[in-house]
Amino acid sequence: MNNHITLGEYIIENQKDFQYSSGELSSLISSIKLASKVVNHEVNKAGLVDILGDAGNENIQGENQQKLDVYANDVFMQTLVNRQMVCGIASEEEDDFVIIGGKNQTHDNKYVVLMDPLDGSSNIDVNVSVGTIFSIYRRISPLGTPVTKEDFLQPGNLQVAAGYVVYGTSTMLVYTTGHGVHGFTLNPAIGTFYLSHPNMTFPEDGNIYSINEGYYIHFPQGVKDYLKYCQEEEEDRPYKARYIGSLVSDFHRNMIKGGIYIYPTSSKAPQGKLRLLYECNPMAFLAEQAGGWASDGYKRILEIKPTELHQRVPIFVGSKNMVAKAEDFMAKYPESEEY
Repeated sequence: MNNHITLGEYIIENQKDFQYSSGELSSLISSIKLASKVVNHEVNKAGLVDILGDAGNENIQGENQQKLDVYANDVFMQTLVNRQMVCGIASEEEDDFVIIGGKNQTHDNKYVVLMDPLDGSSNIDVNVSVGTIFSIYRRISPLGTPVTKEDFLQPGNLQVAAGYVVYGTSTMLVYTTGHGVHGFTLNPAIGTFYLSHPNMTFPEDGNIYSINEGYYIHFPQGVKDYLKYCQEEEEDRPYKARYIGSLVSDFHRNMIKGGIYIYPTSSKAPQGKLRLLYECNPMAFLAEQAGGWASDGYKRILEIKPTELHQRVPIFVGSKNMVAKAEDFMAKYPESEEY
């Protein structure tokens, strides 16, 4: 572990690698770093103060919001607004995108942020790892004007940065700006992130598959066939089944150890369950930057053109050869519809 390079120092030292190096993106990532430390502090108090359980509300997807969902969303929103680094924010917990800057402001900021403030929040009550996912784009609307929905509905291959924070046995911030994937571990004693995992990569092959097999009877036949393949007694199989129920945690483990994460379509979720903008695109960008791959079973996640803010898609993401094998099984059955 390289204890000598902090996240702040790393951002400044590598700013030259970013084609729009005006300093704004660096400040934006620093804002996310600050918000993640605040959320981490609150997550670690779970069980000691009244932050567990439902908040009594539903989000736009009709899902029950946990108290920490609301708290994390507020912290990230307030931090990004206060730092005045973005012109708009879209969150899984908000009905619509939020325009930053009132009528007396010039709307000159260049970036929009999309986020899942607390991924896997249902695990909070049982003290299992959760995370935050973020995605950053350059706006496409003219500077000086309020952002529009089109600024957020950009395909994932136009992301300029993406990352996640995993709040686990240690807290890590992992991100990419298109020059590899790098992980930073929080030293809680002094509140500083240090570079601990430079140049993170997916093994090309792995032996872990992560999927909620409780929905097996509802899965498409291609997914069922791939799962049978994973479980066959062969020289390199059966694979290990590991599923936490937090995308950040499952993805993080599979990137380190080698594996595939799958959340497919099903008769219960015909479009899949995960959100393209807040979960699938940022994780796909990270996966590709780490030598992995991300697909909806038929095509590259990063080439899907979004049509709505809370659009859902299926996802197969992880070690490149494992995703390719899953796609081979899916290819035997024609895609029923476009996502």
